[in-house]
Amino acid sequence: MFTGLVEGLGRVVLSRSVEGRRRLGIEPPFPADGLSRGESVAVDGVCLTVVEHDAAHFEADVIAETLTVTTLGDLRPGMQVNVERSLRVGDRVGGHWVQGHVDGVGRLARRDSGGGEDRLRVEIPAELERYVARKGSIALQGVSLTVAAVGPGWFEVALIPETLERTTLGTAGQGDRLNLEVDLFARYLERMLESDRPPTDGAPGAGES
Repeated sequence: MFTGLVEGLGRVVLSRSVEGRRRLGIEPPFPADGLSRGESVAVDGVCLTVVEHDAAHFEADVIAETLTVTTLGDLRPGMQVNVERSLRVGDRVGGHWVQGHVDGVGRLARRDSGGGEDRLRVEIPAELERYVARKGSIALQGVSLTVAAVGPGWFEVALIPETLERTTLGTAGQGDRLNLEVDLFARYLERMLESDRPPTDGAPGAGES
């Protein structure tokens, strides 16, 4: 579990195909020798497992399914990525609960700067629209953000200078693909509402015979 408070920018040092998956090597913004094998680290919002590390970098495997639903397949050596280590017991949750399970990929449609902030409009896949609400939470490239506005097929977020400086969102350009993770509680709420609906196919409900 993560909070969406990115620790800093990492750098891709390795990206190669290995038996249908991709091996990524990341130089994080903290000493990599402090990591443990099997530990979870979010890279651009995607939860990855450390399989190898030394003092300078760590490596993780990305399976085909993850490559299909995220932007990690686009990464090449030299590119910057957002990095966050997983929560420890007792840590403060300064952002919101982020699983690192990306729901889909959006596209940066517009960027407006002014008044000490940058405002990004992101086009969102139709199947995710119902989970996004004004003033709700969303993770964009692993960054915990508050939704400032919503419209048909899009939402907007406002970025403060700190976020622009510490994450890759500061340099994202129009047309860039961005990893999206919707609010965890919105998904649970939908599931609970679905379970309260009566069956529609004529089948008996729970406890009926």
